[in-house]
Amino acid sequence: MSKIEILKRLFKSYTSKFIGKILLAGLFSIIVAASTSATAWLLDPAIEKIFLNKDQTLIILIPIAIIIAFSAKGLSLYFAKLLMINVSEEVRKMLQTDMLKSFIKADTEVIENKHSGKYISNLNYDVSHVTILLSDALLVLFKDSLTLIGLLIVMFSQNWKLSLIALIMIPFATITSKTLSKRMSKVTTEAQEKSGDLNKYLIDLFKNHKIIKIFQRENFEEIRSEKFVNDLKEKSAKIGAVFIRSTPVMEILTGIMIATLIFYSGKLIISGELGINNFFSFLAAMMLAYQPVKSLAKVNVGIGQGLAGATRVLPIIDSKNEINLNEHAEKLKILNGDIIFDNLSFSYKSNKENRVLQNISTRFIGGEMTALVGHSGSGKSTLLNMIPRIYIPTSGNIYVDNQDISKINLVSLRNEISIVDQNTTLFDDTVFNNILYARPDANKEDIFKAAKLSVSDEFINNLENGYETMIGENGVKLSGGEKQRLSIARAFLKDSKIILLDEATSSLDSETEDKIQKALDKLTVDKTTIVIAHRLSTILNSDNIYVVDNGKIIDSGKHDDLLNNSKIYRNFYQRQIKQN
Repeated sequence: MSKIEILKRLFKSYTSKFIGKILLAGLFSIIVAASTSATAWLLDPAIEKIFLNKDQTLIILIPIAIIIAFSAKGLSLYFAKLLMINVSEEVRKMLQTDMLKSFIKADTEVIENKHSGKYISNLNYDVSHVTILLSDALLVLFKDSLTLIGLLIVMFSQNWKLSLIALIMIPFATITSKTLSKRMSKVTTEAQEKSGDLNKYLIDLFKNHKIIKIFQRENFEEIRSEKFVNDLKEKSAKIGAVFIRSTPVMEILTGIMIATLIFYSGKLIISGELGINNFFSFLAAMMLAYQPVKSLAKVNVGIGQGLAGATRVLPIIDSKNEINLNEHAEKLKILNGDIIFDNLSFSYKSNKENRVLQNISTRFIGGEMTALVGHSGSGKSTLLNMIPRIYIPTSGNIYVDNQDISKINLVSLRNEISIVDQNTTLFDDTVFNNILYARPDANKEDIFKAAKLSVSDEFINNLENGYETMIGENGVKLSGGEKQRLSIARAFLKDSKIILLDEATSSLDSETEDKIQKALDKLTVDKTTIVIAHRLSTILNSDNIYVVDNGKIIDSGKHDDLLNNSKIYRNFYQRQIKQN
């Protein structure tokens, strides 16, 4: 989007909602401009009537008028800024809310293609610059433009020749502002990258803290952390340096201008063309004009930063999901629970040349358990994630009871699917709420039953606060087996017709595994179950087994048949025997 398009979009979606407050801030800005101009103008009658003509009648009135002008300016400026602070925080909230909604609804592949630290930087760093653009920059632009216009009127009313000399500063300030704005946009983008890098590192640091301790890499990480912090510091310092670069230019221009004005004013006063009162009123107006000119010279820099941030924020908010919710489509009707893959292939967008799944055509019989076996990286988990449309095929189709899942209501599809993943994901919340997440309308009895069926109640009752125990970030206070049992409890609570198990017992000891296996047997009765299996017990209990290799299903059948006819399966099975 162009700069104009970005500004239009920001106004339409965000600032227009607060147009009343913005207009009121504008009214206060007019008062600021008028009172500032009045202060400079009042010096003319003050000097002429009081100091030159020694008029006693105005010796009280003019000082009172000056006090009123300054008071009006101060109060109006306060209220204008207060209004725009409220607007900016509302806009920040809206932007961050829209971004979070976009993150929540985004396709999983989109989220996985970018480190979460970068998204956090977009959410905080970039949004801050956009809100500054929509609040501070907007107020400065309006307030200081009006103030400058008012002061110029005072200056021209005193002497037009001197005013023309003073106007020379404005084009120089404009050129300086434009140059700095371009530079600022580039530096802000670089700083955002470094902010994202620091966030990435911070997340990795917390996530891998135990590994750092085990491998004694504290010194290495200290050096790395210093580099990330220093890189951001360098870019932030560069932003500050660019931002104040206009200061020496403006000061030099102002010095030259004042010297020129004093020289020329002296000649005009000597010749009688200019009165002392007019000169001091003009000089006051010109000195007061210095601040708005300086602010306006810098406002372009703030606008440049805000636009640079908006170019990164708005595409996230506007991103369209490739996976369609199909909200108005027909809902899935489960009959037998048959799942058919029809010539299905898949490649990640980040690596389209590498086909993770290749021309898979197969059937998972409803109400039965099908095992997927194969080496790590063969495509088993990706195949599983195709069914709830976490990923969508590059080509081919998937049918559930002859219903093309790409054309049915997505919510109705996912309502019928439960996944128990080897990488258990939990929230920093209570045990109760983590189980409840699977079905928010469940009652306490449902939660307790799911916990009992998944053999979770054994460890839950031993926790300090039982079901109300906070489990920490991603369940850090629980063991791997305990976390996995909570994940299985969710599946029990949801009670869906299709069960997808991705190494559901991989983190359990033998005793717990036996209990869980019995629980899973109950969970999967008369349900379409697809399980990625390394455990022998799971393989042997399956109604059918598919051997996956390099994104293809190369063999299928019962255990005994595969043992006799499939070399890859036989090797896989023998390795499992050795491991057990």
